[in-house]
Amino acid sequence: MRIMTTIACSALALVSISAAAPMQEASAQANSSFESYLQEVREKALRQGVRAQTLDKVLPGLTYNPRVVSLDQSQPGGSPNSAIPPFAPYQQRHITPARIEQGKAAYRRLIAKLIDVERETGVPGPIIMAIYGKETNYGSYTGDFDIPRSLATLAYEGRRRALFEPELLAVLKLIDNGVPQSVLKGSWAGAMGKPQFLPSVYLRLAKDGSGDGYADIWGSEYDAVASIANYFVHSGWRRGEPWGIAVNVPSSLDRAAVESKIVPTRCPRVFGRHSQWKSMKEWRALGVVPATGKNLEDGTMATLLEPDGAGNRAYLLTGNYRVILDYNCSNFYGLAVGLLADEIRS
Repeated sequence: MRIMTTIACSALALVSISAAAPMQEASAQANSSFESYLQEVREKALRQGVRAQTLDKVLPGLTYNPRVVSLDQSQPGGSPNSAIPPFAPYQQRHITPARIEQGKAAYRRLIAKLIDVERETGVPGPIIMAIYGKETNYGSYTGDFDIPRSLATLAYEGRRRALFEPELLAVLKLIDNGVPQSVLKGSWAGAMGKPQFLPSVYLRLAKDGSGDGYADIWGSEYDAVASIANYFVHSGWRRGEPWGIAVNVPSSLDRAAVESKIVPTRCPRVFGRHSQWKSMKEWRALGVVPATGKNLEDGTMATLLEPDGAGNRAYLLTGNYRVILDYNCSNFYGLAVGLLADEIRS
């Protein structure tokens, strides 16, 4: 019996080893392929001016992270035929009394800097604070994923290499330019710091707001505020123009007559819900009037959005609303930023 038991155990061990061998081999092949891909990245980075010393320090330490691939693949596809949920529940979840009060406190804390930034750029402090609040809850959580590792994994995986490989090269340039690798933590998709900039956006638009010569969007609120404003300026923010206003729409409005005839090529599920552009004077003539004390000048051009359909709260949105969408192309995001900014200002 002891001999038979020994034979059986040996057989099970052999089966286990045999089963594990292909898995170990596959893992070794994956690691080998990942390392081979990083060599390709190294050559591209060298051609773009990143020093070999930097690459030799960073690339060998990067490992494949299956977690970020799983997160990327689980993102909703946004089928053009899928139903768009109502905005009102989103508004209740994202514009809470706590977030408003935190925003007011951050606004008071940074008021001197925000006044300077608005004077220079035209971007209002409450709008900047609303972005800050939406992106990182006023800097309280910026993400804990290793940015170089995440971007290397996502670029290697290949499903969206056209997006992630340039960001990987950009983060290597950041490190080469002197940004400590230790601070490069953020979202699984590579957004980082208090304003959640991608590395390429940091290279283009991050700004030193504290005067120390370094755009520290990870540790300095002054730099984060200045960088958000700079992003908006480069996206076309118009000084003195509101983002939009809440309006009442009469039941008699012929919505087919004001429907946009332009087929959007960018974010079609977002811009496809916007009406034709008309002046505030023209909208008023159609019976569309402000729902609160906020108004637009007669000549201001705006587009109508009814996020929850006819008979519910509607908004007239200006060109500056489109600038907010450049930060995150979602009507829910854009409306939440605008409405949160209004609450912070009040």
